[in-house]
Amino acid sequence: MPTHKFPTAIVSADAAPKITPTNYPEPFASRMAGRKKHPLGDLFGLSNFGVNLTRLAPNAVSALRHAHSKQDEFVYILQGQPTLHTDEGRTKLSPGMCAGFKAGTGNGHCLINETTDEVVYLEIGDRTSGDEGSYPDDDLKAILIKGKWKFTHTDGTPYD
Repeated sequence: MPTHKFPTAIVSADAAPKITPTNYPEPFASRMAGRKKHPLGDLFGLSNFGVNLTRLAPNAVSALRHAHSKQDEFVYILQGQPTLHTDEGRTKLSPGMCAGFKAGTGNGHCLINETTDEVVYLEIGDRTSGDEGSYPDDDLKAILIKGKWKFTHTDGTPYD
């Protein structure tokens, strides 16, 4: 019998932000300044997929442009007008719009806040073990091992 009691419901804006802003090693971690994730799924003990309420300050990015080998991702815009950057180019999004990224396509993607207003969105992704992340614009590779991301250079050498 589980000993941890999870809430029935919460106001999403009241969820505490993630303690560590990013898992990326430097020189990439500092590029995530202005991004604040509020994990929602974890608050309810969800383990098969994650849900974050994410806020991007002006000029902030959601992540390095990346693609997953096994994990599907989905974003739903609540506030603001981010730019979605994919292999197809740049697309302006607005509240009520959503985008999905099928695993294994190799289509690198990220959101960029090129406005002077805050952007708020939900991001949802599964937690498939053995997933790998590729970063078409950066010398970075990631693999998900036992729920933790391990980062290396694209040639496999570790970051110090």
